[in-house]
Amino acid sequence: MHTKNTEPYASRLHAALVAADWLLLTRLCRQVLRKNSRDLKAHRLLGFALSKQRKFEAALQAYRQAHAYWPGDAELLINYANVLIEQAQNQDALPLLEEVCKLRPQEAISWIKLAECCYLMTLHGKGFEASQKAAALATTLEDRTSALTQSAIHRRELGQVREAIQDCETAIALRPNDPGNYTNKLLFMLADPHVSAEQLSAAARQFGDTFEPPLQPSWPRFEEHRGLPWRRLKVGFLSPDFRAHAVMYFTEGLLAQLDRRQFEVFAFYLFPKSDHVTERVERHADHFVRLAGFSPQQQAELIRAQGIDILIDLAGHTGHNGLLAMTHKAAPVQVTWLGFPATTGLSAVDYKFTDEVTDPPDAQDQYTEQLYRLPTLFACYRPMSRNPLWRYQPRYQVRPTPALENGFITFGSCNNLGKLTDEVLGLWGRVLETVPNSRLLIEGKGMERPDFANAYRQRCQGLGLDPARLDLVPLDTNNQYLTYHRIDIALDPFPLTGGTTTFDVLWMGLPIVSMVGDSFKSRMGVSLLTYLDRTEWLAESPEDYVRIACALASDAQALNALRQGLRAEVEASALMREDIFNHHFGEGLRVMWLRWLAQAEHPDDAQAQAKALESWLPGLPEEWSHPPAPEVGLRPGLRVPLSEAHQRLQMLVNKAKVSPPPQRAESESAATKMESQHWIAVTELAEIVLNAVPHDPVALACLAEVEHAHGHTEFAVTYLRYATEAMKTLV
Repeated sequence: MHTKNTEPYASRLHAALVAADWLLLTRLCRQVLRKNSRDLKAHRLLGFALSKQRKFEAALQAYRQAHAYWPGDAELLINYANVLIEQAQNQDALPLLEEVCKLRPQEAISWIKLAECCYLMTLHGKGFEASQKAAALATTLEDRTSALTQSAIHRRELGQVREAIQDCETAIALRPNDPGNYTNKLLFMLADPHVSAEQLSAAARQFGDTFEPPLQPSWPRFEEHRGLPWRRLKVGFLSPDFRAHAVMYFTEGLLAQLDRRQFEVFAFYLFPKSDHVTERVERHADHFVRLAGFSPQQQAELIRAQGIDILIDLAGHTGHNGLLAMTHKAAPVQVTWLGFPATTGLSAVDYKFTDEVTDPPDAQDQYTEQLYRLPTLFACYRPMSRNPLWRYQPRYQVRPTPALENGFITFGSCNNLGKLTDEVLGLWGRVLETVPNSRLLIEGKGMERPDFANAYRQRCQGLGLDPARLDLVPLDTNNQYLTYHRIDIALDPFPLTGGTTTFDVLWMGLPIVSMVGDSFKSRMGVSLLTYLDRTEWLAESPEDYVRIACALASDAQALNALRQGLRAEVEASALMREDIFNHHFGEGLRVMWLRWLAQAEHPDDAQAQAKALESWLPGLPEEWSHPPAPEVGLRPGLRVPLSEAHQRLQMLVNKAKVSPPPQRAESESAATKMESQHWIAVTELAEIVLNAVPHDPVALACLAEVEHAHGHTEFAVTYLRYATEAMKTLV
């Protein structure tokens, strides 16, 4: 081991750090470590310098080596953990931060970082406790604010919504230029039944008024984007949620099949970690650009560098969002859609996609954006985002309503527990009182812990719910959809109604009782049931809510008949018609673009703008009146017509058929294992096709061949049944 004196380097290391010369600092650290492999200062700084250059894997490798030499150095550990958290590797960061808290228990930052680490891991009790320790120890303004931030985010998950909002407001008062607390406050306000749409709008406008004005003078004019009104546009989708996330249930179909004759699709990814869903998005998009770790200004510059015409925010005021990049005006036309059921509060965002039911005619005052109301539902659902092929498995098919076997009605909710306020639970108690022997199933985080479940039962009892009639089910993503087999009738919370959960419920065949509200956050149930033509399940009052629930519960046979036919209703409705939605969404983008061109050519002259729009309409390409042919993204940067994907699939099947037959499984545990590489290739390509074009009959028939070759008769028959049904819809 080298032990030469490295003291002469100390001043140079400090100078490079102060100058933020990360390349030089990296070189100096390595020189020091060649002389003395245990030099603490160089170990502390090497990983830091590499992370600043976005060389995250190299930074983590440097920290791993440093940790081996200095496992008890708190400063090194906290910097190591920081990079792990930035890369969403919180599981690895947690033991490091627990050690930091042991080494420096009197420093607020130790507990702040521990609380931050706990959030993504859903360790909210532990995170909240750490935040309170941090608050007690905080002496600086930054630490006091950070402790409040961590307290707020964990409180919200623990059901303390109003206290969480208060923490955010206190933090904003301390540090008004910290954007995170505005975002958290807005997100938490959604779940508070005492917060009106006007209050939510005012809070969002406060965010915009704080962060936009300094940037507005430098917004680009985008003259280079002006030109032919019908040219192919570059459309960017900005999101942290191109991964296993609820947003993907509504965006995958659009990314896969938005008309490529008109649009070139860019996916700008804001989250640091990828998964198997991210890989699918990389195939669907024409370009996939990672923006995590860049500053908002850098993100805006990178988006502008791609020449984006229309930028679409998919997150709103949710975690890791890109709204601050949009305050820099990253594209000529900026739009928000989907991720947040209220306004962004930004004048930089020009439009919000919605529909005429979810946002009623008098809703415009609630928004800084111009509402663009689609002539269909505001979003289009695709089930089984985490595991798309599971939608064809027998265990996910609709089953008879459980009351037929149980002899009693089970009401249920699988919504986020934060939506289940005292008012909601109290009304559900009235439903149980009115329906003899009925039960209430509630699925949620923390129900696996006896202390949490017992406390929840006591809370329910205090609100008039008989604890003996409660079924509390731990949240497990592996059971998504399966829990609905245990529920007869779903109950929607209010005022923040279910979103993705309501789509899931209806697709699984369950009727749902939903309360009519007065703004987007409280009208998602209204819009879904309106476009499904099931408005009889919408309640105008608590009494109406109880009446509808009781009516549905009154006849188990009728309930079962309804259940057996509901999935077909949902799949045929606007809730799942991707072809209809994608057409209207693309039409909306073109309208927004034409308006921008007209305004750019004739500013402040509405009459001239109208004439320009009228003069352009005859130039609409005639071929756009016909639906685009489906395409399949085989890999990033390679899209082919569906017909070509079919040819490739058939070639793979032919190869697999002439290869040695797969060995039959000798045990049940091996039954799902596939040995033949040829059949594996068929399965992989068929899944890629179905991710682009759900229910494609050729891909389904190929999967039936795969299952038949492996002796899985039930699965083979199921795939063939779906293929046959899909063929009927094509005729």
